[in-house]
Amino acid sequence: MNAPGNIQFGNHDSNVQFFETVCPSTESRILEIGCGTGTFLDYLYKAGYNDACGIDLKKKWIYHAQQGFYGLKLCVMRGEMLGFRSESFDVVLSFDVFEHIPNTDGHLSEVRRVLKPGGAYLFQTPNILSNVPFEIVKEKSLTEWRDYHCSLHSYWGLRNALSRHGFEFEFHKVPVVTPFFRKKLRRYLGRLSPILLAMINPDKLPLPLRTNFYVVARRA
Repeated sequence: MNAPGNIQFGNHDSNVQFFETVCPSTESRILEIGCGTGTFLDYLYKAGYNDACGIDLKKKWIYHAQQGFYGLKLCVMRGEMLGFRSESFDVVLSFDVFEHIPNTDGHLSEVRRVLKPGGAYLFQTPNILSNVPFEIVKEKSLTEWRDYHCSLHSYWGLRNALSRHGFEFEFHKVPVVTPFFRKKLRRYLGRLSPILLAMINPDKLPLPLRTNFYVVARRA
């Protein structure tokens, strides 16, 4: 997502590729949880998805989205307390959000509630196995990551959580090594980053070891 000043919070190119792989109908009613400054919602509108809305916990990002893009449907709301009627949406989206929500069971329960039967939750979240070491290096702290990435999951942990809430799900292999990804690695790992990428390409790893999970979870 891009904030004013071209600050990007997530891997927008990979998120768009994931969405276009699944390609819901343009008639779908869509909710984006954690819409940030509105970049993905703006993409949806430009792609013909006119019945889409977004929520975010932080008022400042909603304000930036309203200033940066015209006509977006936005409000401040928590991801585990969705103020919508049951069976309201065909698709729910979240990118780089799941890992920030303390009560992921409450979140999944609410997402399932607001989805129509057969509706899909399309989301992306980092892998605990790779994200924790990265965050330790980034923050120069062994524990600071726990304050903001309080709900990181492994591949198996995520499968168990989705199964508990009655979702039918599939993991998608989405390339994440984009210019944004390379720039982020260079920023925090310095000159070692291209060497590490040459040694270990995240896009070639088996699903349980990938840096990011892209999941389609359907309400039965």
